[in-house]
Amino acid sequence: MKLLTSADRLEDSKMSFGEHLEELRSALWKAVIAIFLGFLVGLLVGDKFVRFVKAPLEQGLKELEQNRKQAVFNRDEGESSPTEQSFAKRGLVPEHYVLDAESLITALRGSGVTVDPPADAPGQVDLWMWTKPRDAQLISTGTPDVFSVYVKASLVLGTVLASPAVFYFLWAFVAAGLYPHEKRYVHVFMPFSIGLFLLGAVVAFYVVLKYVISFLLGFNEWMGIEATPRINEWLSFVLILPLMFGVAFQMPLVMLFLDRIGVASTAMYIKYWRYAVLIIFVVSMILTPADPQSLLAMAGCLTPLYFGGILLCKWMPRSAKPFSESLGDA
Repeated sequence: MKLLTSADRLEDSKMSFGEHLEELRSALWKAVIAIFLGFLVGLLVGDKFVRFVKAPLEQGLKELEQNRKQAVFNRDEGESSPTEQSFAKRGLVPEHYVLDAESLITALRGSGVTVDPPADAPGQVDLWMWTKPRDAQLISTGTPDVFSVYVKASLVLGTVLASPAVFYFLWAFVAAGLYPHEKRYVHVFMPFSIGLFLLGAVVAFYVVLKYVISFLLGFNEWMGIEATPRINEWLSFVLILPLMFGVAFQMPLVMLFLDRIGVASTAMYIKYWRYAVLIIFVVSMILTPADPQSLLAMAGCLTPLYFGGILLCKWMPRSAKPFSESLGDA
């Protein structure tokens, strides 16, 4: 019986260009089916998901109204009293009313309150009342908007739910084009890839989005333009940001993978780190919406992740030479 050498096994693992295309087609079809099944699940809870993703903007609009009315109160009335400060801490906002004095006195007397106004009483009464802020509402300017928002939200939710399967199929396609000693990296990296994707999405939605909303609404206020967000535009913005962060957070793993298969090295990463930071800012500009906050937030996350990838490559060195080096030594 003939024993297979390492060279024989490497030769047997080679695939033709047509076989690579077939593997790609198979992986893409499986990913599409997984996303479609996730989309069906998303349709069942699409309404709840829409309410979930619009909540940060509604909260931002409510806080904007609170700050605006509090600023008007401080300008007209001076420093707030301890009682008024306690109202503000409870989320109440000051509302200014101008009442006709005679009508007010008539209403008070009608309720059984004895009122004896002085002869020089003013004709109007300025009154501040602390009330709950109005609930912010997003608008829709077209009849199909709400339906398209529901479908879009369900599709994005389905994509997130299907992401573990999608990553599995894509990494399986990558593994099909690798040599046997390289394929084991795929099975190690795939769970970390899914974890990094979900981490990036969570950071974008729960951390970055708050500052983006604050900046955009504050800029509208500075320009003196009333913010009336459309639900369709907002959903496109709030859904694309976590997805792009999830994809961008794959960078340390990609760096380690390229180092393990011999395409790059730790020394190269260190040597060209300035160019890498410049590329990070350019990529962040492409992946994020057109606002500086999300661009800086993504670049601010990816830059430490790049150096984290360098440390990862340094602390997890190759256990063996990559194939290209091994072949050269033979």
